[in-house]
Amino acid sequence: MVGKMSMKNDGVSIAWKDAFPGLQENEAGTYLAGARHREGQTQRQLAEKCGIPQRHISEMENGKRSIGKENARRLAAALNADYRAFL
Repeated sequence: MVGKMSMKNDGVSIAWKDAFPGLQENEAGTYLAGARHREGQTQRQLAEKCGIPQRHISEMENGKRSIGKENARRLAAALNADYRAFL
């Protein structure tokens, strides 16, 4: 389930988007950085694994470059993730 996480505070459940509104501006980049960290990879390692230049990965993570469907599929394969999280 992509994007279905929620948080609890004093027994009240709220959507993560309400808890962290700043992440909405770069949701795909945040997912990308999180998946990369989860897999214990540096940007350089990920770049070598999926054939996307490291500077492009940095720009994607920082919301300066869109990821696109083809790159999402390549990144997902390298990060054991669902490509739709990066769109």
